Amino acid sequence: MKKLLIALSLAAFATAQAGQPNILLILADDLGYHDVGFQGSEHIKTPNIDWLAKNGCRFTDGHVTASVCSPSRAGMMTGRYQQRFGHEGNCPPRPFGMDTEERTLGQALQSEGYRTALFGKWHLGDETHHYPTARGFDEFWGLREGSRTYWFNKKHAHDKPGDPRNIEHNGTQVEFKGHLTDCLTDQTLKYIEADSEKPFFVFLSYTAPHGPLQSKPEDMEALGTDDNYAGLIYGMDRNIGRIFQSLEKSGKLDNTMIWFLSDNGGTVKQSSNAPLGGMKGYKFEGGHRVPFVLYWKDKVQAGQSYAPMVSALDIYPTCLAAAGGSLEQPRPLDGHDLLPYILGETKDIPHEKLYWRKLDCAAVRDGQWKLIRVDNYGLALYNLENDLAETTDLAKRMPEKTQELNQLLEKWEIDKVEPPYDETLFWELERHYYHTQRIKTGVNPDMTPAVMKAIRKQAKEQGS
Repeated sequence: MKKLLIALSLAAFATAQAGQPNILLILADDLGYHDVGFQGSEHIKTPNIDWLAKNGCRFTDGHVTASVCSPSRAGMMTGRYQQRFGHEGNCPPRPFGMDTEERTLGQALQSEGYRTALFGKWHLGDETHHYPTARGFDEFWGLREGSRTYWFNKKHAHDKPGDPRNIEHNGTQVEFKGHLTDCLTDQTLKYIEADSEKPFFVFLSYTAPHGPLQSKPEDMEALGTDDNYAGLIYGMDRNIGRIFQSLEKSGKLDNTMIWFLSDNGGTVKQSSNAPLGGMKGYKFEGGHRVPFVLYWKDKVQAGQSYAPMVSALDIYPTCLAAAGGSLEQPRPLDGHDLLPYILGETKDIPHEKLYWRKLDCAAVRDGQWKLIRVDNYGLALYNLENDLAETTDLAKRMPEKTQELNQLLEKWEIDKVEPPYDETLFWELERHYYHTQRIKTGVNPDMTPAVMKAIRKQAKEQGS
């Protein structure tokens, strides 16, 4: 009888797996909102990413939960606002990292029978108990922290033993040959082409086009440019094409759910977040509204454009529901399964409101209304329907609406925790300067070396 029950259980498990999609989550790093073809770029060619948008669903009001790398990834990986577990600051210093009591998307999919892998940037803690293979990934080939050079050089600090920007394979430093974007794709291809009866979940976390801006010369030549930023994006797109070809050749493309988005907005002078205002690091739309696409053949209508707000928080529940898992998780999710919304099974929208907070700056979206709060300054109010670039602060003209949104923000903050680590005074002053100058003038302030030097001097004087 026991053997029969085991056999029936295994048969049911196999049946469930047969209907489960493979899942590929592709995350760009610091990609400008405008800097892919389907978003309007003419000088940066991205035919493969554009193919995803043409044959999938494009979310035109899609957001990440932070305008910088680490907290943005924490929200996406858990399906929960990272403020629930104090992951607000960027670059968590040792011994801090993403709360190990939080369940990751990798762990959730492992429990549904998936084999899981992360190739690329982690940035959610350097300690052993924060390591990807302890947080839901069977295999990890990439870097623990931040950004690094795109070429291996044993004399460079990034490739010195013990540096958290080493490229590692499951805890062991490796030397790599060639451009890092190519190498990450090589590892991804190896994994998705391996024989296995299990479906795969691959988190392909490219470092492109984050600095240092080191493109392959061939990619710049293909674009007819000397712009390394554009070359990095083109090279990433070229590599995504290699993955499509492999999936199509193996017959897996038809049953692979593919996401593409950026972890935050663009920041270098070559990037463009048009028509949005702001950039990486700040609470304006250009910091956290990103290119955002979902492809799943015959499940998601090709060429669909979805206008209501969605969030990277929604990736966790959407993937888990597609895998047949329960959305009743150990800790409540803030994201929603997007499929019923984009398939027209409900007339509701996923999010009427979205929230952001990073230490001394916070924001809330309520439909087309946007409030930004800056400590030691005050509140700014924008109507994005009429002013998508956030050029005109309406706070003084509309004090009642301003207070209404501020109360929403304060109510949201009630059950959030105090972050266990801070950032330096320099970054606090830098954020204050950028936000206040842009609120006052309506344009992005020019953060020149002279301005940054003055902020450093001020931080040193106040810190002494």
